[in-house]
Amino acid sequence: MDELIPLVSEPVSTEAADPLATPLSALLRHGPVTCSPASPVREALARMRQENVGSILLTDTEGAPVGMFTLKDLRDRVALVTCDVEQAIQGVMTPAPFSLPDTATAFEAALAMARHSIHHVVVMHAGRVAGVISEKDLFALQQVGVSGIATALCQAPDLAGLQAAASDIRRLTRNLMAQGVGAEALTRLISQLNDGLTERILNLTFADLKGVTWCWLALGSEGRFEQTLFTDQDNGLIFVAPEGETAVLREPLLAAARRANEWLDACGFPLCRGEIMASNPKWCLSLEEWQHTFADWIFRGDAPVLLNANIFFDFRPLAGDPSLAAGLRAWLGDRIKGNRQFLKLMVRNALGNRPPLGLVRAFAVDGEGADAGSIDLKLHGTTPFVDAARIFALAAGQEETGTVPRLRTTGIAWKIEETEAWVAGFLFIQQMRLRLHQSQIEGQLPLSNRLVPETLSGVERQALKEAFRQAKKMQGRLDRLFQF
Repeated sequence: MDELIPLVSEPVSTEAADPLATPLSALLRHGPVTCSPASPVREALARMRQENVGSILLTDTEGAPVGMFTLKDLRDRVALVTCDVEQAIQGVMTPAPFSLPDTATAFEAALAMARHSIHHVVVMHAGRVAGVISEKDLFALQQVGVSGIATALCQAPDLAGLQAAASDIRRLTRNLMAQGVGAEALTRLISQLNDGLTERILNLTFADLKGVTWCWLALGSEGRFEQTLFTDQDNGLIFVAPEGETAVLREPLLAAARRANEWLDACGFPLCRGEIMASNPKWCLSLEEWQHTFADWIFRGDAPVLLNANIFFDFRPLAGDPSLAAGLRAWLGDRIKGNRQFLKLMVRNALGNRPPLGLVRAFAVDGEGADAGSIDLKLHGTTPFVDAARIFALAAGQEETGTVPRLRTTGIAWKIEETEAWVAGFLFIQQMRLRLHQSQIEGQLPLSNRLVPETLSGVERQALKEAFRQAKKMQGRLDRLFQF
């Protein structure tokens, strides 16, 4: 039996040392600065100056938050509109401020800022206001923030504006990595911001498309919320077509999708070499055509088909009408859950990719030329976890697409206690991929998932070997559960 070696946090950052895992209660430096909604703007500004804060929370007579007033509101709603500092502040406040419990993490606050283009989050404790967290509280080292990027994305008028925002996303990523932000939070945040970028591109490139109900599907790592610094495009389109009009409706969708794919490429997301993109007629399909495509994969189930089709099972809606994706997901779940023969074929395909553990040496390295003596951290590192998590989720009829939530729900659905060790192994390898990409960027080298184990410290090699062992154990459990 293999000796268990715990995953370590030094010298590699892990989730335990992640600053975004800090509860909001630990980030509050003082109580909330508040005023009544009926207070004049002048009094609110005086209070903000006295307390040296950039925002003030408006509360009702029971102390519940009803609005937020910031320096941005002063600029946009007072100085540029009325210049009336005697008016009641409720007329220029931002109503219904976003709130989280103080047990929530800094990551949850950061994600909210990215989703809603906000700079502040109200922190609640036992139903009462405990304080306000600003973006500056979350990211002391960063030069650009998530809400600023999200706002820029929403307002970007053209490709040039989107390219600037994409550059900011990459810079933010590097800053967060410098702070030791862990793989789970970082990849989720990257994906969330990239979602915003893609949505804005689709808003602009699909603006002239009328009379068609469509949904843009995120596939692969984007569909799983697991994008790193090294990722290309994987996407598709689903649309509704009346009988006999499928071909006619597809043409304008393909033209719009082609523009979107080109704009994404210009923003730093290379065109997919396998042409798994919405601009490819093979992946711009009506709901009925998608059902037929999945049914064919399920019926055939041979290894080459499943190898190429795997990422399509990780789809999620990104823009357009999400009910189309929900309908396809429900249809697919009905056909796969309990389909033991298809699941067995998926397992057989997944087990064909073993973690790179040697019998004598620590790692089974491969590669040619400059890559000699290396391992592929994606293909042989994270992919075994991704494939196994997908099978567990599909077999249980779960709709999760992310590997970590899939593994965690697997532990509950299948009563498997060791899933947290699998999660730790997956996230450790993800963290190493991120570090590898960062070092390649700093060295102005081509981005790759190839790592030479000999460049690691002894502790890092031990931890990586244990992560691969967890993948091996997970595959063993998968094999035993699906021996039917």
